[in-house]
Amino acid sequence: MATKEEILESIAQMSVMDVADLIKMMEEKFGVVAAAAAVAVAGGAVADAPAEEEQTEFNVTLKSVDAAKKIACIKEVRAVTGLGLKEAKDLCENGGVIKEAVSKEEAASIKEKLEAAGCVVEVK
Repeated sequence: MATKEEILESIAQMSVMDVADLIKMMEEKFGVVAAAAAVAVAGGAVADAPAEEEQTEFNVTLKSVDAAKKIACIKEVRAVTGLGLKEAKDLCENGGVIKEAVSKEEAASIKEKLEAAGCVVEVK
């Protein structure tokens, strides 16, 4: 009878398709289901699950404005967005997206400037 190490070494020499067939045969013979079978490839290294992609684009949203600092907030919103006075005032009163699809650094910079002026800002 072969040892566990010998069996493992022989499996490592198999192709991926052969290992998949072997798993199916074992499931049928022993009446079990391999729910998350990891296939050993290239010297026994198990492939890790792909890491979550890091978000690269952010939306900066104005949630609310300190009523005592409304004028400063409007000025800062105008500086950041390039909107006219009426549009910036409406945005400060109603909230909404300041900038879309900006880098993490730019979003942090915008958030810092607006919060210094008295705005409540969210970055998503």
